Amino acid sequence: MAQSKDASASAQNYDAKTLAKKHRISVEDAANILAQYGDDRKAADKAARRIAA
Repeated sequence: MAQSKDASASAQNYDAKTLAKKHRISVEDAANILAQYGDDRKAADKAARRIAA
């Protein structure tokens, strides 16, 4: 059974550098977000957008 694009993308670990670059926030802030939200990409992105704004 083939996985969808979203399923395979969310299965990968989110890297602090990647999150920081995507949302133009510090790597330290990104690491704190990932420590709080773990593998939940949607929640991590939402938190990063709040910081970036």
